[in-house]
This record gives sequence, structure tokens and C-alpha cells, in this order.
Amino acid sequence: MADRQGQTQRNPPRVGDAGSGSFLRKLHEHGPDPNQLVGFLTLLVSGGILLLLAGLTVTATVLGLIIVTPVVVVSSPIWVPVGALVFVFVAGFLSVAGFGALVLLGSSWLYKYFKGLRPPGSDRVDYARSRIADTASQVKGYAREYGGYLQAKVKDAAPGA
Repeated sequence: MADRQGQTQRNPPRVGDAGSGSFLRKLHEHGPDPNQLVGFLTLLVSGGILLLLAGLTVTATVLGLIIVTPVVVVSSPIWVPVGALVFVFVAGFLSVAGFGALVLLGSSWLYKYFKGLRPPGSDRVDYARSRIADTASQVKGYAREYGGYLQAKVKDAAPGA
């Protein structure tokens, strides 16, 4: 107990005081520094401006649709065939351009293949060609074997033939 008497005792807060000094001190200790405050205010102002611009954009779009919709509805018998015609022309042009690019690419690949430059995928073409040649030689062998068999059977069935 004697050592406690040497320590300074804090007075308990009074009822009318309500700890206002300690609250302000804690608020000041945990409050934002000036840089954070300026950043928050910048964020708040720029967010408000963007929100205002978004509202103006939506309002202008809705008003524009209200004004333009009757014109579009009245002139739709003209716009629908014109749109269909434009779509057909654009699709045809893109198809022709795509097929032209495909032909150019294919002819370039064939040129490289026949020049022996080994373009990508040429090993698969060589493998397929060898498989086709093997199958053709096997079919030729079967045709010779069974062709002779069938000719003998025909001679047996029709001796004068």
C-alpha cells in the first residue's frame, strides 16, 4: 500500500464533465491527417461530378429517345428494307473478303509445301498421303486376287464366255 501512495492518482470524471477532454483527445489521435482529408474531399467532389454527369447523360438519352421514337416509327417502312439491304451487302463483302484471304493463305501454304519449305501441318499431309497410297496398293492387291477368282468363277459358270 505504501508504494501506491507515491503514485499519482487520477481523479474520476465528474458527472458534469462526461469525459469531454478525453473524447476530444481520442478523436484527435485517431482522426485523419490533412493528406487523407484532402484525398477524401477530392474523392467526394469527383464522385459528385461523375454522378451529375451520369444523370445528365441518362436524362439526355431518355429525352432523345422520346423525341426520335415517333420519327423512327413513322419512317420504319423505309429503314427496315434499307437496313436489310445494307446487312446483305456488308455480309457479302465480308464473306468475299474472308474467302479471298482464305484462298491467299491456302495458296501461300501450298507454294511453301511444294517448294519443300515444310510449312506447319505438312507432316500430317505427308502421313495422310502415305496412308492413302498404302490403302490404294492394298485395294489393288485385293482386286487382283479376287478379280482372278471372279474371272475363274465366270468361266466355270459360262464356259463359252
